[in-house]
Amino acid sequence: VNQSASIGTSLSPVDPFTRTVIMTDNAARLQAMQDAVTDAGNDVRALKAEKKDKAEIDAAIAKLKELKIELDTEVKAAMAAGDEAAAAKEQFRSKMNSALEQRLFYIPSFKIYGGVAGLYDYGPPGCAVKSNLQAFWRQHFVLNEGMLEVECPSVTPEVVLKASGHVEKFTDLMVNDVVTKDCFRADHLVEENLERMLADPMISADKRRNLEDMLARLEEFTPEQMGDAITQLEIKAPETKNDLCAPYPFNLMFPTQIGPSGAVQGYLRPETAQGIFVNFRDLLYYNGGKLPFAAAQIGQSFRNEIAPRAGLLRVREFTQAEIEHFVHPEQKEHALFGEIAHVMLSLFSRDAQLGEVKKPFPMSIGEAVEKGIVANQTLGYFIARTQTFLEKIGVNPARLRFRQHLQHEMAHYAEDCWDAEIECSYGWIECVGLADRSAFDLKAHSDKSKVELTAYERYAEPKMVETLVVEPNKKDMGKAFKKDAKAVTDALMALCQEDALALAAKVDADGKADLAIAGGGSVEILPGMVKIGMETQKVSGRNFTPSVIEPSFGIGRIMYCMFEHSFYIRPDDEQKTVFRFSPLIAPIKCTIFPLVNDKGLNDLAGTISRTLATEGISSKLDTTAVSVGKRYARTDELGVPFAVTVDHRSLEDGTVTIRERDSCDQVRVAVDDVLTLI
Repeated sequence: VNQSASIGTSLSPVDPFTRTVIMTDNAARLQAMQDAVTDAGNDVRALKAEKKDKAEIDAAIAKLKELKIELDTEVKAAMAAGDEAAAAKEQFRSKMNSALEQRLFYIPSFKIYGGVAGLYDYGPPGCAVKSNLQAFWRQHFVLNEGMLEVECPSVTPEVVLKASGHVEKFTDLMVNDVVTKDCFRADHLVEENLERMLADPMISADKRRNLEDMLARLEEFTPEQMGDAITQLEIKAPETKNDLCAPYPFNLMFPTQIGPSGAVQGYLRPETAQGIFVNFRDLLYYNGGKLPFAAAQIGQSFRNEIAPRAGLLRVREFTQAEIEHFVHPEQKEHALFGEIAHVMLSLFSRDAQLGEVKKPFPMSIGEAVEKGIVANQTLGYFIARTQTFLEKIGVNPARLRFRQHLQHEMAHYAEDCWDAEIECSYGWIECVGLADRSAFDLKAHSDKSKVELTAYERYAEPKMVETLVVEPNKKDMGKAFKKDAKAVTDALMALCQEDALALAAKVDADGKADLAIAGGGSVEILPGMVKIGMETQKVSGRNFTPSVIEPSFGIGRIMYCMFEHSFYIRPDDEQKTVFRFSPLIAPIKCTIFPLVNDKGLNDLAGTISRTLATEGISSKLDTTAVSVGKRYARTDELGVPFAVTVDHRSLEDGTVTIRERDSCDQVRVAVDDVLTLI
């Protein structure tokens, strides 16, 4: 297995930290050589100006030529090394994608019609891998943490997504080719150009630092800053080299109409989270009114990506697994934090990203929370649990890091946000988002729906507190507003303390005040209609809006990175490709081969297959006449961890051979022990 691991990474890109050090060292060395050439050229010019001896001038020229040759050789070597690394990545990706498509893990949707960018179909092994991954996610989080699982519709009314901010702000910056009108994602164009420039071994240290800073801050660029970057880097349309228009926001949601009349505007949901938020009150009741608690959902989400690319990494329909952990905003300790405090992580904090070295660092989650690098224990708990989950499904921990969002990259209401990023041949890919979203979501839906989404906190001892009192005069309100009296009363009771006191002050000062009511209208509140003031009362508890910690998993992205980390080629034959899936995730746990096509062997193989199936272990019975070696190779391409071979000896002594995929080791066991061993 260890040997296989080294093979698996032989075609993978160089470790990113090593690459950064190598590039920095190369740049410094080449810059020193360039400085030496410049100094030698200055020496030659000075000798000529001073009319020194020809022999002395010739010696200086010879030295200059020698230094130029050395520099040229080193530059070509550095460029070749970069080209070789890029070619190796492309070769690795091509070989792996070919294996995935041939074995029907996933293929482009609507293939016979030419396909549609960003849409993919999963074949039988892909469905099985995805199902196994989701099942383990449920076990690791939902079952182990006692979460409440829900399933909500994909079609969402516009009002819900207006409240959440998606209608207004769920955008990416887009640019168009001014001639062809082709669309491009602005940050992708800038990112590609920055990475190409950073690959130049002759770039100066100062320029490299400036470009790295721009790359680090790219996610938080405004349209104006993105436009300035495109102008500064002289970026053109990739194919035509035409000019690009100024960047502008493009909303990524798919609109639809609900019902035949088209009167109700809706969207395909861009995330699964909103279904959990709008059901908070019922979930809290189901949980006995107790906090903290978490709700989870696995389902399809839809985003109309500007330029889908890179297979499963950027698609228009994808599976999300999201958790909303509701907690008291002033009590974000986690009861089980001590159990995971020792977990070591690779953390790419905000300070590390903006520092000179720009390198992640190892630290335990316990220390990270203690030092305030991670905001609180609950967020830290889910970061550590995410690390454990990803490792168990087969992600290489050496190619996993947690990157903290930069200050302006976060929403204004967020307390802290981290992304679990996995390195693959496309670079570092965000696969899990972990955010402390404070109380924004519940407050937003409460304000829009006029339904209180709060929890109740009972004090240990009753307290004397100043409380807002709003007492409508029902008689006067009924006379004045008739059928609208209830709407006016509801609007008054929904006022926050600041707005209620401001309305009372305006009525006292002006003799009237306008009040907005549901439906878009407004009414005049006159003196005597309502009593508003602060009173000291003895209370035994209070209502409050919980904060939410949100881990959000992109299943397709995790699968793709897991495919890359699992793929390798056997050293004895370049045609033998293998996926070393964890048995947890493998689409088929075991293949069963009769050595030859013989009725007795086939019957015994069938019995073993049925025994495994009865216990929920997926197996594949292969009775084809090809050699066992070829059948091993076929199942290795599917990532099957174990193979059972039934031979003539099996009929004599009731034993079979079991082979392990990565080591190719084989053991002889009794037929009755196969189920237990597998």
